[in-house]
Amino acid sequence: MSPARRERTPSVKFFTFLKTVMTKTLPDRIEAILQERIMVLDGGLGTMIQRYQLSEEDFRGQEFKGHARPLKGNNDILSITRPDVIYQIHKDYLLAGADIIETNTFSSTYVAQADYGLEHVAYRMNKCSAGVARKAAEEITRQTGIKRFVAGALGPTNKTLSVSPSVERPDYRNITFDELVEAYKEQATGLLDGGVDILLVETIFDTANAKAALFALQNLFEEKYAPRPIFISGTIVDKSGRTLSGQTGEAFVISVSHADPLCIGLNCALGAAEMRPFIETIGKCTTAYVLCYPNAGLPNTFGDYDETPHMMATHLKDFAVNGLVNIVGGCCGTTPDHIREIAEAVKNCKPRVPPATVFDGHLLLSGSTECCQSAGGNGSPGVGYQHG
Repeated sequence: MSPARRERTPSVKFFTFLKTVMTKTLPDRIEAILQERIMVLDGGLGTMIQRYQLSEEDFRGQEFKGHARPLKGNNDILSITRPDVIYQIHKDYLLAGADIIETNTFSSTYVAQADYGLEHVAYRMNKCSAGVARKAAEEITRQTGIKRFVAGALGPTNKTLSVSPSVERPDYRNITFDELVEAYKEQATGLLDGGVDILLVETIFDTANAKAALFALQNLFEEKYAPRPIFISGTIVDKSGRTLSGQTGEAFVISVSHADPLCIGLNCALGAAEMRPFIETIGKCTTAYVLCYPNAGLPNTFGDYDETPHMMATHLKDFAVNGLVNIVGGCCGTTPDHIREIAEAVKNCKPRVPPATVFDGHLLLSGSTECCQSAGGNGSPGVGYQHG
């Protein structure tokens, strides 16, 4: 064999490397990318659906033509009745530079679908939505040679465990923890059967609801499915730095860290500029990677979002330059144009390096606020309520 031929023969070391790459778990593969660069999430699905100006007939399709209740506005059903629209929106975001697209399943629990009389369609809605997103991700992966991922979106539902729907009865709840667990379990089953890579519990304004979702995922991973990376995203509703149920960002992180999320962060409600101090807080409290997908600014008097792609990209680049984020994207009011500029803005920025430990040797408790008790400290923590 000639020397030239010997040089081209793969070494044992090369085959060992190749085997390692091919046998890496999905969480390992995603984490390897997160360590290398900032990843980009897609933008608003609802914002893009509105641009199509779809009719009641579009939402109904043939299958639900005679359905008793109006369906216009139930965006999640479009994955069944107009999958072409959802597929194109996914493609537009991927071609704009998104590494991760979310499924069209924000309200796809049977709890949320009860408003439309479509509880019985919840599982199929999730599986179809995952399939549509999977198809788009695989196509753009083939076209570009860059791996794209699908995140199964689990929204907060229209019922809450921490806040009573009745002013007269503050003790009343219209749903139980176990009922929410079952609803999320069905949703996640559909998403997993449809082929999602990631499970994203998002827009969390009530951490108790999120705990039900996380408990459902834990059960599924123990009973049937290989574990998938979990992303968790809370929603700070105003400049007070609290969720709708009154929890601080620090307390929120403590409340959900038992689920060992790969990523944790914030989305919705605020624009990037308003969200910055709370993203900084999240990053100081977790060893997970940090994601951030704000709205396109704050809504104006007409409910529209005025922050341009350039303005939003400038804010998020500042986050990146200062080492605050690992994943960035957009929520309400954002479009593929926003994602394109964001992707370009952060492409050469180094990702945040998560700390090896936080609050090491401390007892961490959370209710509406956080409590950090050092080992050997005296006195009992002043926590009025502890979630879960």
